[in-house]
Amino acid sequence: MDELKFENKYDTLKLKYQLCFPLYACAKEVVKKYRTFLDEINLTYTQYITMMVMWEYKTISAKEIGEKLYLDSGTLTPVLKSLAEKGYVTRQRSKEDERVLIVEVTERGMALRDEALSVPSHVSTCVNLSQEESLTLYNLLYKILGNLGGTEEE
Repeated sequence: MDELKFENKYDTLKLKYQLCFPLYACAKEVVKKYRTFLDEINLTYTQYITMMVMWEYKTISAKEIGEKLYLDSGTLTPVLKSLAEKGYVTRQRSKEDERVLIVEVTERGMALRDEALSVPSHVSTCVNLSQEESLTLYNLLYKILGNLGGTEEE
């Protein structure tokens, strides 16, 4: 679609003119590709991105994890519970403020990082974009997130 050409007011309701649809469909298909590789390390996609945050920060509040992943507590709570049951993280209330749940990666959780190392390269071969195209898409997606009220990548 090089240029939008609306012939009547209802054209704006056609699926082919919606930005949201290819974003949704691509996200769904990419996550499906991840599933193939994540099954090998016994993680769901949401558990995987949560572990990515844990590997980076080691100790972080559940609220901060949710902010970084754009997840609400209703989605994140069962993910953290499952990761704790697998022995990858611990969860405990902050001593300073009991409303704050602190999540810490365990040694077992850190060891999982080595098993996950190949996942990004496997998925990138499925997506098949050049490095320049990937960077352009990355920047555009974070621009959209920023425009929608999310925070831009640091």
